[in-house]
Amino acid sequence: MSLPARAENVAVVRHALAGLAERIGMDDAGVADLKTVVTEACMNVVVHAYPGKDPGPIEIEAIPELEGLTVAVRDFGMGIRPQPEADRPSLRIGLTLIAALSRSFEIRGGIDRGTEIRMHLSLRADRDRPESISAPVPPAVEQTEMRVGPPELVGPVLGHALAALAARREITVDRLADAMLLSDAISAGAPHAFEDGHVSLSVADREEGLVLRVGPMARGGAERLRLSLDLPDLGRSLEVLADEVRVERGEDGEFLVLGIASLAA
Repeated sequence: MSLPARAENVAVVRHALAGLAERIGMDDAGVADLKTVVTEACMNVVVHAYPGKDPGPIEIEAIPELEGLTVAVRDFGMGIRPQPEADRPSLRIGLTLIAALSRSFEIRGGIDRGTEIRMHLSLRADRDRPESISAPVPPAVEQTEMRVGPPELVGPVLGHALAALAARREITVDRLADAMLLSDAISAGAPHAFEDGHVSLSVADREEGLVLRVGPMARGGAERLRLSLDLPDLGRSLEVLADEVRVERGEDGEFLVLGIASLAA
């Protein structure tokens, strides 16, 4: 995942990674520890990495491995400089808490070279699979970008992220339920449009609502994904659950774009 380093975006990261952790079998205590360390690591970036200027990107990579979950939180700013006396909206215990709740922990980087905090938490389940959610390149800073795979992880990660983003806007419970149905349908159809089964997508959080862009895909991929929303037995399409559905084509490839409007729109 990659998204702007703002305090309100920490919840999006926390919920998305919780969806991943639950899907791969992490127990409740492990998920609680994961939320705690991720919140602290992300808030350190929000507070310390980009002072005195517009927030830069925060990048999160999470990979199930070694009977647990390895999470890396990166920034590209001035580097984390803990200030225990500062009045900051985090857990105030900082890196000590991360180290205490993690099976292993390391911090890399330096002044004006960005920082990476890497943590490994116990899965408490006998699982060893090469699933991942990662972002290989720096993000656009006005939206949440994700690359999720393999296919069975797309639904829980995207669903949790959409729910966290929708909570900021005046989006009704019914409209949120519609968004969840759309995310389930996209999770089923989208992997076929990506060669390695890892789905690339972004969610723009705007006053008028949420805009989900799936892609880039190869020529014809976006239209096929759109057609996968059809319900032949009912003679309808799940497109009716979105306020806007369109296919965009550009130099990078094709995108399927879906909009979910807020009450303020």
